[in-house]
Amino acid sequence: MSVQARVEAMLQGHRQVKVNLDRRALIQATVDNREVIIAANGAVATWTPPESTGRSPKDTVAVKRPASENNIDWDSPNNIPIDEETFDMLLADALATLGGKQCLYVTDRVLGADPAYALPTRTITDFALAALFTDNMFRPRPADLAKSIFADRPFTLLVLPYDKLDRQRYEGRLRRLPDGRTSNMAVAMDFDRLIGIVYGSAYCGSIKKLMFTVMNYLLPAEGILPLHCSANEGPDGDIALLLGLSGTGKTTLSADPQRALLGDDEHAWSDQGIANFENGCYAKLINLDPQKEPDIYDAIMHEAPYLEHGSIVENAMVYPDGTFDFDDDRLTPNSRGSYLLSCLKNIKESSTGSHPRTILFLTADANGVLPPIAKLTPEQAMLWFLMGYTSKLAGTETGIVEPVTTFSRFFGEPFMPRNPDVYADMLGAKMKAHGTDVYLVNTGWSGGPFGVGRRMDIDITRSLVRAALKGELQGVEYQEDPLFHILVPRSCPGVPATILNPRDTWPDQEAYDERARKLAGEFAAHFDKAYGGKNIAPAVVSQCPGK
Repeated sequence: MSVQARVEAMLQGHRQVKVNLDRRALIQATVDNREVIIAANGAVATWTPPESTGRSPKDTVAVKRPASENNIDWDSPNNIPIDEETFDMLLADALATLGGKQCLYVTDRVLGADPAYALPTRTITDFALAALFTDNMFRPRPADLAKSIFADRPFTLLVLPYDKLDRQRYEGRLRRLPDGRTSNMAVAMDFDRLIGIVYGSAYCGSIKKLMFTVMNYLLPAEGILPLHCSANEGPDGDIALLLGLSGTGKTTLSADPQRALLGDDEHAWSDQGIANFENGCYAKLINLDPQKEPDIYDAIMHEAPYLEHGSIVENAMVYPDGTFDFDDDRLTPNSRGSYLLSCLKNIKESSTGSHPRTILFLTADANGVLPPIAKLTPEQAMLWFLMGYTSKLAGTETGIVEPVTTFSRFFGEPFMPRNPDVYADMLGAKMKAHGTDVYLVNTGWSGGPFGVGRRMDIDITRSLVRAALKGELQGVEYQEDPLFHILVPRSCPGVPATILNPRDTWPDQEAYDERARKLAGEFAAHFDKAYGGKNIAPAVVSQCPGK
């Protein structure tokens, strides 16, 4: 019996299955089941156990089998294999546990705004909030779903947020915890049989990112490039993509009143153009400022009857009067809000657009050695796409202020399972085919490293981004940085030329040279470790800083 047949048999034998409840009924179920409380503004609020305040990357696994194992980069630290037998055990336990629940909730949605490759996704859970989350984040099934390349390859997702696995049963199969016990949770994917299991993680992001990883595996085989990015569209229909890790300003820069948002996190680039995967957003709420991020704030905090609201606030402080304190991080700094794209003011309803004219790679370089903007050739873009560089600041509790260099391939390492040359080559080919400009934008430090220099002024960054999007940097003169292999403009409309060359902004230029060489060395060392023997084209390898 196939996996899908086993799932359907469990559902048919169950005494109470609620399939595709309307949105109001789903919201009411979360309240009736006491899974949430209703906040003063009408949003619903929930809290998870300590082990579920974020993703559990060490418990996120994928089946490794001979037929498909060569598709995946098992050397990447986030691609953790399990054997078929272990997954089958997880599946049997999930089906048995779901079969014994009092009530199940089923949602039939899709991933992908372009019907040509929308992935039908059936989620089965005992937790109404998980079903509501899929209603927020996954898209309605389009009328022409039969035209999708995945129409006869639907994905099934089983979600048991609050059940735990038998540690003894999985001893030697799942990871061993620091205390010697076996983990009792798993976020597992079987790419070949098109089924996923979230077992023991109540963090809503586990659902979102499992499905993102699935799309990132499936789409390249169809000639479609998945991207961890935001996307917006200008008045003349030009599409821009913004890629960047946490703290680089992606959310702030993509919220442009002159440009309509397609989506904030997950997109794909096909022969038809760009399309969002999602129906909603899942934004960080810690220190959410209504002045700096008014659209996100209003999406969560607008007032509406709770049956009409439906925004989910996860792990934020709520006072007895039902008001939120987004500055309180005692439970976790990773409080989150899930809301519909339609809650935002300036969106493109179709969530689709043409081929991107401009791509921005955002980095917050706390070393202060990268220029505020640089243009990248296709080979340079492929290299920086592979590296996914930014820098984070060490914990202030130790008194350490040296920046920590961070690399996350394709600006989303945990969710990009295929071999790295696949994603990089696709980006290069699409750039060349559609004449897309790619720029590296440093939103970090200038005039010295963190603690010495100053953070880039947001107004200057906005001016640089605006110039890139308007094509104003196409005709300027560039000089190539011999160490970082990027093209630095000598001028930019509306921006002082004195800040464009980072070395000129340092009072001690020998100190700049030393710092720059150190960072370039980190690039070269990481490239050799992560991509040595990974079939990366020599023309791309030659663009790595430090080489």
